[in-house]
Amino acid sequence: MNFQEISPQDAWELVKTDSVVLADIRKLEDFQISHAQGAIHLGNENLQQYINQWEYEDPIIISCYHGISSRSIAEFLANQGFEHVYSLTGGFEGWQKAELPVEK
Repeated sequence: MNFQEISPQDAWELVKTDSVVLADIRKLEDFQISHAQGAIHLGNENLQQYINQWEYEDPIIISCYHGISSRSIAEFLANQGFEHVYSLTGGFEGWQKAELPVEK
C-alpha cells in the first residue's frame, strides 16, 4: 500500500490550509447534490487532466462514498509517482458523520 488513510478531521485540517487537493470520486450527480467543502469532482473523464495538472509532491486526498473505492484510486495515483496520497477513512459518509462542512 503506497498511500495512507486519513480521518475526516485530519483531512479537514489540511483542506482549511488550502495546501491539499480533496478529490471526490462519487458519481457526478451525487457530488452535485452535496460534497465536502473544498472538494473537486474526479471522474474517468477528467482523471488524466488532473494527473497532468498536479505536482507529484502535492498532497491529494481521495474521497468516495464509504472509504472503500477511494483506496484503489489512491493506490493508482501513488503508483503514478504522487508522493502524498490519502484515502479518506469512511468516505463522504464519514465526513458527514463528523459534521464537517459540506457544499450543496
